Amino acid sequence: MRIPFTKMQGAGNDFVVLDETRAPLGLQPEHYRFLADRRFGVGADQILSVRPPVGEGADFAYVIHNADGGEVEHCGNGARCFVRFVREQGLTDRDTITVQVRRGTIVLHALPDGEVTVDMGAPVFDLPALPFEPGTLPSRQQGEATLWRLPLADAEAQAGAPVEVALVSMGNPHAVLVVPDVMAAPVHRLGAAIQALPAFPASVNAGFMQILDRGHIRLRVYERGSGETLACGTGACAAVVAGIREGLLASRVQVDALGGTLYIAWQGAGTPVRMTGPATTVFHGEIDLPKHPPQLPGIPAA
Repeated sequence: MRIPFTKMQGAGNDFVVLDETRAPLGLQPEHYRFLADRRFGVGADQILSVRPPVGEGADFAYVIHNADGGEVEHCGNGARCFVRFVREQGLTDRDTITVQVRRGTIVLHALPDGEVTVDMGAPVFDLPALPFEPGTLPSRQQGEATLWRLPLADAEAQAGAPVEVALVSMGNPHAVLVVPDVMAAPVHRLGAAIQALPAFPASVNAGFMQILDRGHIRLRVYERGSGETLACGTGACAAVVAGIREGLLASRVQVDALGGTLYIAWQGAGTPVRMTGPATTVFHGEIDLPKHPPQLPGIPAA
């Protein structure tokens, strides 16, 4: 099966974008894994599918699959690329676009300078909605936030300190912890350990936030199904929301990810989070997608 695609990136978070507005491609998880593979396929953190809306009230539907083939609820950097894609492909000429995602509807705004602002909706803190099952895990209050102490061995923790996280859903679950130096944090080891905890039955995105001042942070995110990415839009939103609720950040924050800079604004409880950042088209192409993709090999661990 030969399919056209567009390779895009937002702050280094990269995507393969598929146009399914005319007809569904009928891809399975193994096809998404093949497309995302950086040696055998195109290479991407996520695959974005542009589809017609279901029912009234939206211009498009937007489906996201991680590099492991699993469908996920939301992707902020992908949403910005979505806007640029549908406009460049002539699918719409609107500056403001309403899009259905897995858990609701988001509103996207194309700006004159080429950047995109995404109305990400209001953050959710309800534990069953994340989902998070704390059982008897200890917690404490800091400002308006609840910090949960996770049961990780000292060897997994940064500098042997207890790991405390604030939990935020931006349509997908995030556990955010503050670290003194994000570049020295054990993001891969600790992120994988957090994701594996039974308290997160649907896994979780682990965010590592270094606060430079009240309006400026550095952030790294270890994502479900993808590992660490150069940027994570929902992760940036979750980190800023957590920092505001902990009394550490102002209402508008510059977020420096490994791949670029995002700007996040939040006015508090019940209001939507707004994210502004770049979206870039890298190239267009076609790929011969096997009907039954093979099991892709990995490199053995040392």
